[in-house]
Amino acid sequence: MNSVNLVGRLTRDPDLRYTNSGKAVASFTLAVNRPFKNQSGEQEADFIRCQVWSKSAENLANYTYKGSQIGVSGNIRTGSYEKNGQTVYTTDVVIDHFDLLDSRGSNNEQRNSSSKQRNNSADPFASGSGQVDISDSDLPF
Repeated sequence: MNSVNLVGRLTRDPDLRYTNSGKAVASFTLAVNRPFKNQSGEQEADFIRCQVWSKSAENLANYTYKGSQIGVSGNIRTGSYEKNGQTVYTTDVVIDHFDLLDSRGSNNEQRNSSSKQRNNSADPFASGSGQVDISDSDLPF
């Protein structure tokens, strides 16, 4: 039996890509807390590489972002490839099903506040600091 169930938080936004045949695949890393603390009393986590395919990949990319808490079910896939003459072995969890575990309100508030911060940083007038001084000679009309 090859079955995996995990609950954790995304370490970054999912990376959505498409194969040459047009099939969607989203890759992400899930930070999963260990059930015990280390000798210093700190919570440690494992960082697990995951993939999800097809429509589920698009849904995950559209509804999650860095810090989102999700539950996943899937299976372990191992593989290998050559890099600089060395064999590199990989272990990934291929997701069959995922659940969004953040409450809707907190998820939307976090996403909205982070998008507002990004948008405001590009807008020099977002602070609303008053009038802008422009002389008549600088106007094109």
